[in-house]
Amino acid sequence: MKVLFMCTANSCRSVLSEALFNHLAPVGWQAVSSGSFPSGRLNARAISTLTALRIATEGLYSKGSHVFESSPPDIVITVCDKAGGEPCPVYFGPALKSHWGLADPSEVQGSEAQMQAAFDATVVQIKTRFAAFFELDLNTLAPAQLKAALDHIGELQ
Repeated sequence: MKVLFMCTANSCRSVLSEALFNHLAPVGWQAVSSGSFPSGRLNARAISTLTALRIATEGLYSKGSHVFESSPPDIVITVCDKAGGEPCPVYFGPALKSHWGLADPSEVQGSEAQMQAAFDATVVQIKTRFAAFFELDLNTLAPAQLKAALDHIGELQ
């Protein structure tokens, strides 16, 4: 099972999702991430947050979807909270698509503690969604059922 997490810049939310998924996922499941307009750099606080959680960051980089043309994902999950106005959804053949909007923690202004709290809250939200995802029995769900389940998970806070 290969899951692609997409966001606009591929510097923060999609990268957090990729790293957390690969850290927590069952054996044989893999995540990658990309951006519709990759920034070419990773958000420093996203990396420090992952490092503090002892989650591997090696190999993470900001990239576009062209990287996966020869190895399309099974599922594409967009994580932009403003996806309605952004070109996040990209066609990946038969891949199942869902939207799990996340507020961008890098946009939070304030003290160091307030900014870190936004990243920590995003991590908790991502982990909550992954826990629900990992409970799904993918062998028994028809594609339409899986899509409905993924869409429901995207509404979990």
